[in-house]
Amino acid sequence: MVDANVVSMKLAELSDRIARVREHCPTEPQELAADRDAFDLVSFNLFLAVQACLDVASHLISDENWAPVATARGALERLEEHGVISKATSLVLHEAVGLRNIVAHGYSGADPTQIHEAAMTGLPDLESFATEVSAWVKGRVATEG
Repeated sequence: MVDANVVSMKLAELSDRIARVREHCPTEPQELAADRDAFDLVSFNLFLAVQACLDVASHLISDENWAPVATARGALERLEEHGVISKATSLVLHEAVGLRNIVAHGYSGADPTQIHEAAMTGLPDLESFATEVSAWVKGRVATEG
């Protein structure tokens, strides 16, 4: 059974991370590249926002006793399979997981232009994830209660 409080807390964290990215990301990519502190804040908060999505996915998979997955992308696919998120959301978050991995593991260094692009265009995808998960959890709790 889904623990709606845990999901709600993670979605609140996601919302906070999105707000911090918006607060610290300059309008131009070259400004982000020139300001190491802003670059670090934006990169780290994007990383934590995507991680919050993955934490929610893992939580739902565990609570619902769905088949375990071996990868972050597999977790998103599992949510899609069970109607928690749409295919479109799953696909765009696959890209976000790739960016998260670059930030987390330093693969070839994070590109300020790529980070800026994610901050400017990817946040609505994270918000869609939150909206879809929230709607699914509310429906699930209503049918269980």
